[in-house]
Amino acid sequence: MHLSNARWRKSTRSGTNGGECVEVADNLPGVVAVRDSKDPTGPVLSFGPEAWRAFVGLVASQH
Repeated sequence: MHLSNARWRKSTRSGTNGGECVEVADNLPGVVAVRDSKDPTGPVLSFGPEAWRAFVGLVASQH
């Protein structure tokens, strides 16, 4: 997967203390990429847009 054009943003659910932060890049065609902000060169999870919407919807319904 080519991520050089990814525009990463921190999740609105991430804390402000610099700890457990998730970054999401949703500007890529056909994929949503997720990474740990503390390890920007580390592994990236990728989801199809529909799977990502389902995941976010499920998480939101739990809070």
